[in-house]
Amino acid sequence: MSAQSEGNYVEALQNYYEAMRLEIDPYRSYILYNIGLIHTSNEEHTKALEYYF
Repeated sequence: MSAQSEGNYVEALQNYYEAMRLEIDPYRSYILYNIGLIHTSNEEHTKALEYYF
């Protein structure tokens, strides 16, 4: 989350995608939510909705 809080969304997305590959529930929803937040910040609302759902 450090990259995300520093505004480095490219690195943050890479980290979250790697976490998705490694993690299993219950943390998966937290990762998906954060990916959605990044896409929202980048005004990629359609893509963000995919991750929120």
